[in-house]
Amino acid sequence: MPEKSELKVKEYEMFKAFYCGICKSIGKRIGNVPRITLNYDSTFLALLLVSLSTNDVKMTQKRCMLHPAKKKNIVIKNQIIDYAADMNIILSYHNLKDDEIDNKSIAAKTGAIFLYPYYKKLRYKYTDKCAIIERRLNELMRLENSNCVSLDQLADPFSKVMEEIVAYDPLCEDKKVEEMLRWMGYNIGKWIYILDAYDDMEKDAKNKKFNPLLAKYGNKAYTEEIKERIQFVVIHSLDQIVKTYELMDGKKIRGIIENIIYIGMLKKTEKILGVRSCKSFESL
Repeated sequence: MPEKSELKVKEYEMFKAFYCGICKSIGKRIGNVPRITLNYDSTFLALLLVSLSTNDVKMTQKRCMLHPAKKKNIVIKNQIIDYAADMNIILSYHNLKDDEIDNKSIAAKTGAIFLYPYYKKLRYKYTDKCAIIERRLNELMRLENSNCVSLDQLADPFSKVMEEIVAYDPLCEDKKVEEMLRWMGYNIGKWIYILDAYDDMEKDAKNKKFNPLLAKYGNKAYTEEIKERIQFVVIHSLDQIVKTYELMDGKKIRGIIENIIYIGMLKKTEKILGVRSCKSFESL
């Protein structure tokens, strides 16, 4: 999510236009009910990829079934929007399967069963990409089931999942762009995995579930010393994301993307770790 208070009005309207565009894309090409899986992660993905594309962003105004009284700006006829919509469904399906396995959730199982026909079609469309994602997630499950205590080793499969998601094939025809997208995606994945693990520690301890930080540090995971180590790792990943983005040639919608990676992701880090990490971020 962007930090709304730091965005210009037109930038926030553009962010919402991308969000609504992905929602409309899911409804038009995949189905109306899967639209409930829509999240802001796919919006950031679309914004990032569009910023590197040479194609113009086309918008129109349409009504939303949730807010029918007023027309909204919506990005239309955009292959990257469609790609982000597809990746949203693919990741939502795997997220439900993960929740079903980890938490024995009936709701997640039901959701996964419902999404499977849509996922099956997308798996045919993105055969290689989905095969890589499945292989990496299975690798992660194997590591977690073996009580692996290496954070780097545990974070690696999920980081490579995000690397694969961000590596949008048409842009990756330029090998330099592909290298930057993959490195950025990898560090986004590492940031998500480790920060999520820290956020889930108490819940995982209570439910006696595997948590990479508890597996590695035990009760010491709650100490300030370990918090500082985790802070260093996630801030380093953020630093790599920022530095990679600054090497990219994207000129469009920079204000929104910079807001998210410079402010939004840092704010999320601070909120979960309960620290002010600006000084650490600036020093890296």
